[in-house]
Amino acid sequence: MSYHLILQDQYDLTPLVETMTLKDSLDQIAYQASVRVAVNGNMPAIAPGMAIRISGVPFNKDSTIPLLHPAVVWEVESSNSGTKRLSLVINDRTIYLDKSEDEYLFPKDQTATQRLQKYAKDWGIPLLPLPDTRTKLGKAVYRAQTIFSMILADLKETAKNGGDMYHPRMTSGGLQLFKLGSNDSPYVLDGMIDLTQLRTLEGTVTKVKVMTANENVGSGQEVPSKVLAVAEGDTKSLGTLQKLVEDDQVKSAGGADKLAKSHLTGIQETFTITAMDINTIRAGDAVFLQKIKLIVTSVSRDLGNPGSMTLELASAESVRRRYYLE
Repeated sequence: MSYHLILQDQYDLTPLVETMTLKDSLDQIAYQASVRVAVNGNMPAIAPGMAIRISGVPFNKDSTIPLLHPAVVWEVESSNSGTKRLSLVINDRTIYLDKSEDEYLFPKDQTATQRLQKYAKDWGIPLLPLPDTRTKLGKAVYRAQTIFSMILADLKETAKNGGDMYHPRMTSGGLQLFKLGSNDSPYVLDGMIDLTQLRTLEGTVTKVKVMTANENVGSGQEVPSKVLAVAEGDTKSLGTLQKLVEDDQVKSAGGADKLAKSHLTGIQETFTITAMDINTIRAGDAVFLQKIKLIVTSVSRDLGNPGSMTLELASAESVRRRYYLE
């Protein structure tokens, strides 16, 4: 798999690259690369903050496309054991949303789309056309937290209230809001080097109580939380694994019952595969494994000739519970 590493739009560092790995996950907003390069006399000095990009040729294609762009050199570590080398950490520019804090007060009935437009405007981030997430959110008071944590809270509330699942992605054209599993023509994974399937009760929930928040009465006196709804799953086969959910946004018994049922889970099942690299697959994409449609929760790839990738996969419902209902 051919690739290119270009510094500040003018220095081609590709011939000096020894290793290059890329990592993407639903746990993070920034696509990240770790690169080790050998140093020669013609190399420019590399410092954190410099613009850099990685491009490559997609699977079964001929033309080069951006893989990690726009991106920034985040960390530089040098070593010298006979040959001087630099180890670079590179992030796409959404890293600034993950490392910067602010405060926002939002009225109720806005959507996650509207709020993302506000964040992007304030931080000077170009946007691709955004989908309408539709779900109206409650009033939000965000104090001294990262912009990414605010975006994530908006997207979690959207999914929790029955909306679709979305994940922000930086592209060469701007920031997009990607609906999970909406990629065209999901890849059918075959030619695998290794496949591991994990089935576990860790994370399983067979009984859920939706509670009101604790309230203080008078000087330090507390009253028990009120139970708004109870939902029970397969406790007979799997045992009772109970979860308590507090949610001030629930206004009706029907809403509380729906919320309780949404947290019920059975046996947790995930797949980890290692295969030939398909360098356009991103976290949040849908793929087919043994005719089962799954969502990529993380991808780690070693670029090279040939490259390889390791994918972690889960069902859409598992992804909703793990990443959007917690």
